[in-house]
Amino acid sequence: MKLYTQAMVPQYPVSVRPMGEIDGFPVRPGMFENNGAIVLPVGVNFSIHTHYGTSVELLLFHRGEEEPYAVLPFPQEYRIGDVYSMIVFNLQIKDLEYAYRIDGPHEPDKGLIFNRNNILLDPYAKAVAGQREWGEKKRGSYHARIVNDVFDWGDMPQSKNELCDLIIYELHVRGFTIHPSSGVTHRGTFAGLKEKIPYLKDLGINAVELMPIFEFDETVNSRDVNGKHLLEYWGYNTVCFFAPNTSYASTEEYNQEGTELKELIKELHDNGIEVILDVVFNHTAEGNEHGNTFCFKGLDNRIYYMLTPHGNYYNFSGCGNTLNCNHPIVRNMILECLRYWVVTYRIDGFRFDLASILGRNEDGSPMNNPPLLKALAYDPLLARVKLIAEAWDAGGMYQVGSFPASKRWAEWNGRYRDTIRGFLKGDAWESWTAAWSIAGSADLYGGFSSEYTENYAGYNSCINFLTCHDGFTMYDLYSYNEKHNENNGWNNTDGANDNRSWNCGVEGETDDPEVLSLRYRMIRNACAVLMCSRGTPMFLAGDEFANTQYGNNNSYCQDNEISWLDWSMLQRHQDLYDFFRFMIAYRKKHTVIRKKLPDAVCGMAALQAHSTEAEITDLPENARFIAISFAGYDETKGMDDLVYVAVNTYWEDVHITLPRLHNSSWYLSVNTYGDHNGRYYYPEQEEVRIGTDFVMKPRSVAVFTGRS
Repeated sequence: MKLYTQAMVPQYPVSVRPMGEIDGFPVRPGMFENNGAIVLPVGVNFSIHTHYGTSVELLLFHRGEEEPYAVLPFPQEYRIGDVYSMIVFNLQIKDLEYAYRIDGPHEPDKGLIFNRNNILLDPYAKAVAGQREWGEKKRGSYHARIVNDVFDWGDMPQSKNELCDLIIYELHVRGFTIHPSSGVTHRGTFAGLKEKIPYLKDLGINAVELMPIFEFDETVNSRDVNGKHLLEYWGYNTVCFFAPNTSYASTEEYNQEGTELKELIKELHDNGIEVILDVVFNHTAEGNEHGNTFCFKGLDNRIYYMLTPHGNYYNFSGCGNTLNCNHPIVRNMILECLRYWVVTYRIDGFRFDLASILGRNEDGSPMNNPPLLKALAYDPLLARVKLIAEAWDAGGMYQVGSFPASKRWAEWNGRYRDTIRGFLKGDAWESWTAAWSIAGSADLYGGFSSEYTENYAGYNSCINFLTCHDGFTMYDLYSYNEKHNENNGWNNTDGANDNRSWNCGVEGETDDPEVLSLRYRMIRNACAVLMCSRGTPMFLAGDEFANTQYGNNNSYCQDNEISWLDWSMLQRHQDLYDFFRFMIAYRKKHTVIRKKLPDAVCGMAALQAHSTEAEITDLPENARFIAISFAGYDETKGMDDLVYVAVNTYWEDVHITLPRLHNSSWYLSVNTYGDHNGRYYYPEQEEVRIGTDFVMKPRSVAVFTGRS
C-alpha cells in the first residue's frame, strides 16, 4: 500500500533527483498545489503560502527538542505566486518535527504583525507535537509531525440515512469514560469510547456528535478555583483544524496519529452509528491582541482574522478573535479541511459552532449569500454529508429558521429548546409555538418535503433538542431554578440566565420522594415529547440515567466530577434508561413521526393539533394541554401508521377524547405518570386498548398508537 496518491506523483516520479542543497539537505522545488507536508518515496514535500509575508524558513527538529537541527530558507525560485514549496530528501520522519518562520512587514495598525522570530505551526499539519499528555502545559513552540494517512476502510459505503432518521447523542470524548465507574480499560480516550459501542447500540443511538476533537490546548487559561484545577475542558479553542487531539489517543501514535480515531469510526460505522463532528471555524486559540502568535497571526494575520480599521480583532465569537471565513484563502482552507475529514476519516456530518459567523463578510456585516456556505452546500465530496448550523453567534446575529443555504443546511432549533422547556414546566402562553415545534417547526422550515438535495426543508432541516453541552443536563433542568456556576471562578456571572428550568419545589439535591418522583416524571415528559417530535432528536450523553452537573450550566472548564459521566447512576436509574430506550425504539418503529407518508386510509389528516377534545383543532389561548396527531399509510408495512401525542402541563387531571377511528382502535403505548404497577410504557403486545376517552394525570405525557 503506497503512502502517496497517484495524483501526487506524475510531476515528480520516484527517480526524481535533487536540484540543490540547503543546510546540508538535498532539495528541489516541490508540489505547489499540495498544502501541508506530504510523504513521498524520496522525501517530504513541504508547501505553505503567505500573501503579505516576504520570506519563509522551514525548521526541522528532532522529536521532542526545541532547537532546530536544520533551518532551510526557501529560495525565491521555490516560490510560485504566494506559495513556497520544497521537497527535502532523505528525512527520517519518525524522528522529525517541523515548523516555519515567516518574515514580513510589522505594521499593527494595518493588521500586519510579522515577526521572523516567531515559530509557526503549519495550518495544514496532520498532527501536532507536544500535546500528548492531557493537562500538561505545552513546553516551547508548536511543531507539526508528518503523518502517514494509511488506513484500510475496506468497501464501507457512505451512510444513506436521512437526517430525520437519526438519534443524535452528543458526548465529550474524555468526559464520557474518564470516570472510574465507566468500567473501560482506556478511560477518557477514543479507545474508551469504542468500548462503549455496545451500550450505544443497546440504547438505540445511531449517531454520535463528538464535541471538538481537533487539536486544542486545554491548559490555556488554566487556573485554580476552590481547590480545583480548571482547564479549557470542552475543547472549543482550536490549535489545528486538520489534526486530531493526540491526548484523546490511548497510546503514542508517532507518524500514525489518528489511527485510533479511525478505528473508532470504523467500529461505529460497522455498528450502524454515524459520526458527526462539532467543528469550530469561528475563532482559534490565538486569542486577541494579547494572545499568542503560533500560526495564523504569523502567517497572514490580516487575511485569517476579521480586523477593525485599526488592526484590532472583531470578537463575534466571544473568544477574542473571529476567523475571516469568507476571505477566499480562509474559505478554501475550511473546504479543504472538511474534505480531508470526510475522505481520510469518513466523517458523516459536521455541526458548526456559532455558524452565523460563517455568513459574515470581512468587515463583520451579515451577507445575503455567503460564498462559504454555498461552497460547502454544493461541494461534490460533501454532497451527502450532514451540515448542521448553530444558527447564531456571540455578536447578536440569530438566524434560527433563516440560516443561509437552508435548503442544504440543518439547524439546531433553539426555538424548540426554549419553547418546549417553557411549556413543559407550565408556561401556558407557549402552547401554539409548542404545537408548531412538536409538529416539525414547519413555520420555520417550510413544509415536509422529502427531497434530500434540492429541498432540504421540513423535517431534515430541524435538530430538536432540550439539552446539550451548553446548559443544564436534563436532570438539572428539573432540579434547579438558578444556575450554580460558582466553581467556575466568575462569581456566577457566566452561563445563560434564561434556562426555563424548574426545581420541582426544592433547589438542588433532595431526599424528598415526592419531589424526586416529579423530577423523574418531568424527565420522562421531556424524553417522550422529544422522541415524538418531527425533526431530528438530539440529547446530551447521560440524560438517559439522570446525570447531573450540580446546577452548573457552563461547565466548559470543569475537568472533574461536575462534567464527567458517573456511570453508577445508570444502575440507580435503570428504569429511566429503559424508558429512553423504549422511546427511541418507538420513534424508529413509527415512520410517520419522522416524515410525511402517503395519506392514511382511515382518513385522518397527516398532521393536526388538538385540544382536549380531538375534534377541536383550534387551541385555546393559554392552553395547558395540547395534542399532536401524525397519520399516514406505511407502504412497507401495508397499513396506516397512527400516533397521537398528548401533553398535559396542568397540575390536575384532564379528561381528553381521541379521534374516532373506523376499523381501528387507540392503544396506550406511553404514560409518563405511570400506572398502578409503576409501568410507564407498553410494548405492542402489552398495549392497553382505551377507546377514545382517557384521563391525563397531572403533568404527564401520553402516547397512543392507532391500529387494528
